[in-house]
Amino acid sequence: MSDPYSRLGVRRRINAAGALTRLGGAVMAPDVVEAMAAASRASVDIGELQDAASARIAEATGAEAGLVTTGAAAALTLAAAASIARWDVAKMASLPHGDFPRDILIPRTHRTGYAHALAASGARLIDIGHNDRGTGAGVRGLEAWEIEAALSPAVVAMAFSVNATSLADLPTAVAACRAAGIPLIVDAAAQLPPKENLKRFVAMGADLVAFSGGKALGGPQASGILAGRRDLVASALLQQLDMDVAPETWSPPKLVDRANLRGVPHHGIGRGFKAGKEEIVGLLTALDRFVKADDASNNARLEARLKAIAIELNGHKVTLVPASVTGRVPVLEIAVPEALAVSARLQRGDPPVHLSERHAARGVLTLDPQVLLPEHDAPLTAALRAAL
Repeated sequence: MSDPYSRLGVRRRINAAGALTRLGGAVMAPDVVEAMAAASRASVDIGELQDAASARIAEATGAEAGLVTTGAAAALTLAAAASIARWDVAKMASLPHGDFPRDILIPRTHRTGYAHALAASGARLIDIGHNDRGTGAGVRGLEAWEIEAALSPAVVAMAFSVNATSLADLPTAVAACRAAGIPLIVDAAAQLPPKENLKRFVAMGADLVAFSGGKALGGPQASGILAGRRDLVASALLQQLDMDVAPETWSPPKLVDRANLRGVPHHGIGRGFKAGKEEIVGLLTALDRFVKADDASNNARLEARLKAIAIELNGHKVTLVPASVTGRVPVLEIAVPEALAVSARLQRGDPPVHLSERHAARGVLTLDPQVLLPEHDAPLTAALRAAL
């Protein structure tokens, strides 16, 4: 096939910054591409396809049910909408407005730009807790009484952004939400690998968990997973599907118990997040590949490539950080005075080169090999030597 990017005048880039959305996410494996192409050549009932996806996601995550979404942010919006509306079709029709309970608690240390996805549902985000750890002012994290003190009849759920630091607070949040009878929504968008995290947060008691499908999973960039309680996943599905249907002929997905509905919903707040048959099949193919992969072998290969690049950068201060430390994949940290200036120079090169700027404030650019193609190792190394 001819190169579509050349035809459009768009430059291909060397991505050593990780599976970032702004750089196109993962590079899909051939079997994922082939599955999507095959899926495009047929008509299917999307509700039935999502039922099948639910079974596969449930098996991979240990959850009661699952849903393919158009990214982790869409999964968060749908999770919030499901927590607000549940089976109430009138609330589904009203969101993002409505004079009914729609407060979602969120720890202050978890209030990032990504929390906007929760608010997009119509939820009102209520900050709780303190930021002692985040500011370096103290050692205390989230405590149960901080959650309990914020509870009211208007609270429908709690949101939790999980990472290596916040994980220790997750059992506290689970216990408090269970006692209050409200669902706990966990944002685990970037918590893969390791593959064990697919099941970890559900096993710890989260009610809904959002994962990105277009990053470490290697699925279509515009894909994600919402896994968790069957009733909440069903509500999310109802608020995503095309509901321009005749009530007399509508056959609901198996996830949906029609006896719980007092009518047939109209298009929900997730209608703009519709997942196509190609994305659903591609995500499931990638998920199966991810579950079967050998993390240790993959990380060993990545580490060998990074060591070879480090040798070529002899004379510059580089540090290999193994996967056992990062919790994901091995990375190469490069000490660079004026890190952002060097990063900008690399991005202006031919070809443009991207490194992670996550630690640029401390004079470090990070070479993240998660989606770095092997054939890019040599030109990447040459670009780094020239820039450094």
